[in-house]
Order: sequence, then C-alpha cells, then structure tokens
Amino acid sequence: MSSAPQGDTNPKGTNIVWHEASVDRQSRAQQRGHRSAILWFTGLSGSGKSTLANAVNASLFEQGIATYVLDGDNIRHSLCKDLGFSDSDREENIRRIGEVAKLFLDAGVIVLTAFVSPFRADRDKARKLVDVDDFIEIHCAADLSICEERDTKGLYAKARAGEIKDFTGISSPYEDPASPELKINTGEQSLDSCVEIVLKTLLDRKVIPAKHQPVS
Repeated sequence: MSSAPQGDTNPKGTNIVWHEASVDRQSRAQQRGHRSAILWFTGLSGSGKSTLANAVNASLFEQGIATYVLDGDNIRHSLCKDLGFSDSDREENIRRIGEVAKLFLDAGVIVLTAFVSPFRADRDKARKLVDVDDFIEIHCAADLSICEERDTKGLYAKARAGEIKDFTGISSPYEDPASPELKINTGEQSLDSCVEIVLKTLLDRKVIPAKHQPVS
C-alpha cells in the first residue's frame, strides 16, 4: 500500500504538506505479526453490531492482536457530538469515522467500527479511502422485528409514536450493502458462531495468522 494519503488530497487550509512517518505500516505489521484492517459492521439498531464487534475484539485481544473498537454511541459523545441525525449529519458522521479508521489502519491496528451507517454511498466512500483488501464490510442482517424485540431502550416504540425523528428502519431508510464481504444473520445465529465466521474470514484473508505469537 502506498504511503501517500488517499481520498480528498485538497484540504481547505493552506501551506499544508503531508508528513511521512518514520515508521510505516508494513514495519508495524512485521513487528506485530499480523496485518491491519478495517472491519465495518453495519446494520439496523439492535442488529447486534456492537455486541459482535466487541466479541470479535475480545477474541483477537486474547491472541495478542492489536485492535480497537469505534462504537457509534461512543463516538457521538466526543468526535461527533456536534452532529444530529439528519441525512447530511449522518453523512458527515460516517466521513469522520472513515478517516479515523484509516488512521488506525496506518497505525497497524485492526479497527472494528460499529455504526448503523445506513446509506450505501457513505459506506462506499469510507471503503474508497483505503485499498480494496483493507476494508471488510460486515452486514449484521437481523430482521426489523427481531431488532425491535431487542430494543431495551424503547427507541423503536418512540420512533413509531413519532417521538424520535429520522430513526433508521422506521422514518429513515436503511440501504442494505450490495456486496458485503460478509453477511451474517445476527438475528438467528448465536454470538459464538458469528464470531467464528468473522475470525475465519480474517484467517482466510491473511489478516491474522493461524497461530499468532506477539513480539515479546
């Protein structure tokens, strides 16, 4: 992968020059014994994105693999706390996440993003920021009825009552991925089996080795 930045290379600020790091991504991969990648979990609220991302994260961590989870609610408490849920704000939310995920990728970390990210075009923009082998889109494909059953916060009920505007799946659309790397029925399959599917994909794509031994 080229070390030059991808995506928008024309920032609004002037007198800005890209600074090459003294340690590159390949060197980090060699030291750690695994590649970095972006695992992009997408799906309706209640589909199990965060649960699955954190379970995969825990399994990888136990193997000594460098990981980090970017969770939708957590990010909206900090980096994106100035954004609402209009279409334009959702677009900007995902744009920021894509850029942050790209930084983690360059840092040699497997970054797991858990966001509804309802619009296909926004997810595709995040994908195009990195090389084709670096982006793994994981569609958590639970039926809406199951997501509503899981809704402990009562958000779906409030959305159906008109108390919450622009709620994905009710008053705002969710666009299923056209060709995700993984489509997992998180509404029917057990969490353990879902984790195994993701881990097998990482092994098959040679992101992680069969038996990872971190550098001591």
